Amino acid sequence: MSAEEAPLAEEQVLLKKVSAGDEAAFTLLFNQYYPLLSTHVFRITRSLPETEEIVQDVFFKIWMTRESLGNIAAFRPYLWVMAKNRALNALQKTARERSNRTAYLQEYTETEKEDDLHTLHSLIDEAIHHLPPQQKKVYLLSRRQRLRQAEIAAQTGLTVPTVKKYMQLAVAAISDYIKERHPLITIPLLLLRKFL
Repeated sequence: MSAEEAPLAEEQVLLKKVSAGDEAAFTLLFNQYYPLLSTHVFRITRSLPETEEIVQDVFFKIWMTRESLGNIAAFRPYLWVMAKNRALNALQKTARERSNRTAYLQEYTETEKEDDLHTLHSLIDEAIHHLPPQQKKVYLLSRRQRLRQAEIAAQTGLTVPTVKKYMQLAVAAISDYIKERHPLITIPLLLLRKFL
C-alpha cells in the first residue's frame, strides 16, 4: 500500500465507523476537516459568522445522513462540493434579502416624498390664502393662469415693476410660511421655486 493509499484507507475505515453511529469517529472526522473546510467556505462568504454556520450545518447534515457515508469513495471532494453549494446558497439568500430591503426602503422613501409633496401643496394653498389681496391676485394670475408680467399689469392696472415686486413678496411670504409651519419637510427649499 502506497503512502497516498494509506490515509485514504484509514479515512474509509473512519467513514464506516461514522456511518455505524460511532460518535468518537465523527469527532475525529470533524476535527480533521473543520479548519480546512472553514478556510474553503470563508473564501466564498468572506464572513466568519456565516462560515461557521455553514460548516456546522454541513457536519450536522453529514451526521444526520451518516448511513450513506460508506458509499462515498472520495469524501474530501464530496465535503467541499456540499460546503460550496451551501455557501453559494447563503450568498444568494443574502443578496435577495438586501435587494428586498433596498426595494422596501426605496418604496418607503417614495411614499415619504409623496407625503411631503402633498403637505407642501397644502401649505402653499394655505399661504396663498393669507397673502394680501393684490399679491394674491398677482401670484394666482402668474402661477395658476400662467400670465406674463405685462399681461398681469394690463389686467390689474398695475405697473410691470409693481407686478414684479408683488411676485417677489408673495414667493418670499409663501416660503416663510412653509418654513414656519413645516421646518422638517424634506424637499430642499431651493426646489420650492418649482412649486412656487
